Formats: sequence, structure tokens, C-alpha cells
Amino acid sequence: MGHWLQRNIIEPGKLPLLLALTAFVLTFLVTRLITRLIRAGKGPFGNVKAGGVHIHHVVPGVVLTIIGGFGAVASDRHGFGTAVCAVLFGVGAGLVLDEFALILHLDDVYWSEEGRKSVEVVALTAALVGLVLAGFSPFGVNDMSQQELHDRGGVISTVALNFLFALAVLSKGKARMAIFSVIVPLVGLIGLVRLARPGSPWARRFYRRRPKARARATLRAYRHDRRWAGPRRRFQDLIGGKPDVQALPPH
Repeated sequence: MGHWLQRNIIEPGKLPLLLALTAFVLTFLVTRLITRLIRAGKGPFGNVKAGGVHIHHVVPGVVLTIIGGFGAVASDRHGFGTAVCAVLFGVGAGLVLDEFALILHLDDVYWSEEGRKSVEVVALTAALVGLVLAGFSPFGVNDMSQQELHDRGGVISTVALNFLFALAVLSKGKARMAIFSVIVPLVGLIGLVRLARPGSPWARRFYRRRPKARARATLRAYRHDRRWAGPRRRFQDLIGGKPDVQALPPH
């Protein structure tokens, strides 16, 4: 284990990234545990207030992210200061993205259905950083040899092609696949050959006069959502807690 860590993490200079990712995931999990205890009225924890204003943890998160980010830029890549800044950045990012839904909606939707977006964004971020840590590089640059890397034209062509793949997949209404295709271009190729989701820009443009394609896309999207909606909700509930049951509007 020590040899693997030295060869694959420390020597390539990836230790700060590993520390940041670890701090990010642990901060999110600990924060969710504390907020769930506060919600249940258990433990010594409580909401932080100043002058009657509820201070959301996104506030210290932003401060720590700024300190860690600027500190890392100003520090030596292999120095102790960089490791500390990486941890601060990971903690801050975990606090910020735990309230991603609040930032997106500019409303306290932490325990609502909209609040599930925070859990999804955190899981997506952790997965992407994990792929980079494992050796993948954005837009398929990691698949190029040293000689190809010295050829700027080849690098630019590879990045441009994979970027177009990601945009095409995004236009098909497959946002998650588009994001992952930035790191793993094969995912973009798979998304490109599959049917677009109904209502996506691609479907509106290319399926407008193809009723069979529209019907197939609608059926496939329905089956996909029906298959994965339940497991996705259970995962989100397990990690982030179940959202509050919202009262139905009066008839």
C-alpha cells in the first residue's frame, strides 16, 4: 500500500488532490450527520445564529474555500503548506456544495425535494475528482503519448473533438453523461450514439419530423427513469436524509 501511494500519489504530486478529496467527502458526511441530528432534535448541536439570522454553513465554506484556494496557489506544490491548504479547500468545498441547492434556488430548500440536488452534485463532484486522481485527464489528454503531448496541434485537436462530443451529449439532455465524458471520452461516444431525451434541443431539432424516433426516445426515457428513479432516491435519502413531506396545495 505504501509503495502504491508513493508511486501513484506522492511522486506525481497528487497528494494535495487526495487530501482535498478526502476532506471534501468527510466534511460532507459529517455535516449531513450533524444536520440530521439537529433536525431530529438529538445531540448537543444546533443552528448557528447571529443577531437572529441563521448562518448557513455555506458561509464558512466560502471563506475556507477562498483561503485554501489562494493558499494553494501561493504555496509550493510539494510543501506542507499546500497540504494544509488542500484540506482547507476540501472542507470549504464540502460545506459549500452541501448547500448547492440553496445557492441555486436562493432559498432555504435544504430539506425539500429541491435539496436533493446538493447530494447529487456532491456525489458527481467526488466521482469526477476520483477519476482525475486515478489518472484520467479532461478531454482524453491522458490517452496521448509524450510525443503527441509535445505536438500542440494534436493536443488541441483531441481537446476540441472531445469537447464537441460533450456538447453534443449535453444537447441530447444527458447532463451527467456529458460531464463524465469530459474525463472519460468513451462515455461521450456512448451518449452520442444513444437516443436523445424527449424535449432536449437535439430531439427538438432532429426528431421533429421523425415520429418513430420521438416515440422510441419517449419510451426509452420512461423506462430509464422508472428503473433508476427508485434507487437514486434511496441513495439520496441514505446519504442526505429524506426531504420533508410538502403539503399539497388546496384545490
